[in-house]
Amino acid sequence: SELQRCGVQHTVVARFDRAFAALSPQAFIDEVLLRSLRARYVLVGDDFRFGARRAGDYAMLDAAGDAHGFDVARMMSYEVHGLRVSSSAVRDALARGDMPGAAALLGRPYAISGHVVHGRKLGRTLGFRTLNLRFGHARPAAMGIFVVQVHGLGAMPLPGVASLGVRPTVEDAGRVLLEVHCLDWPADLAAEGAYGRVVSVQLLHKLHDERKYPGLDALQAGIAQDTADARAWLAARR
Repeated sequence: SELQRCGVQHTVVARFDRAFAALSPQAFIDEVLLRSLRARYVLVGDDFRFGARRAGDYAMLDAAGDAHGFDVARMMSYEVHGLRVSSSAVRDALARGDMPGAAALLGRPYAISGHVVHGRKLGRTLGFRTLNLRFGHARPAAMGIFVVQVHGLGAMPLPGVASLGVRPTVEDAGRVLLEVHCLDWPADLAAEGAYGRVVSVQLLHKLHDERKYPGLDALQAGIAQDTADARAWLAARR
C-alpha cells in the first residue's frame, strides 16, 4: 500500500468475538494472516497458541510460513524479578491491589484514559467535586479506592483520590465508573473546564476496596478520610 511504501506503520485490531474464537488454526492462517493481513513477517511470543482450543502452535505457524512465503520468528519471554511478564500476571497484580507490582510489569503505572463526562453532581453536594470517566468493561481488572495522578488537565500531573467501581452506596444498576477527586484544582482551569477533555488517570496505590456506607453522611466522612489518607501517602513519598 501507499502507507507501506512511505514507511508508515499502522495497527490492526481484531475483535475477539465468538466467531473469531471458533476459527480453526488453519482458518486463522488462511483468513487472518494470508487473506486479511497478507502477512510477510510474523513475530510471536514463545508460548503463542492460536485457533480454537489453542490447537495451533509455533511449529504449525512456522510450517505455514514456509509453505506460503512469510517469515516467522519467536520472541522469548521477558521477566521482571523472576516473574514472566504477561497480561495474566498484570491482571493478577491489579486484582490483588498490588499497584507497584503491576507498574513493574508494565514499565509504568497502570492508567485509565477517557473523556471527562457529566455525572450526577453528587460529589459537589458532598464537598468533593469529581471528574467522571465512563468505564467500558463490566468487570475492570482493578476495583476500589486509589491514590492517583491525573494527566491532561495542566502542565503537571495532579494528585488525587479515585473510586473505580459500582458505587454501592448511591448506585443500584452496577454501572462501572471512575470518579476522581483532584486534591489541588488548577488555578487556570475553570470549575467546569474539565468536561470533554481526555485525561489519563494513573492508579498509584490502593487504599481499600469499595465500601457500602449506611447513608450520605457516612459516605461524606469516608471520602474525607480517603482524601486525608491519599495526602498522607503522597507526602510520605516526596
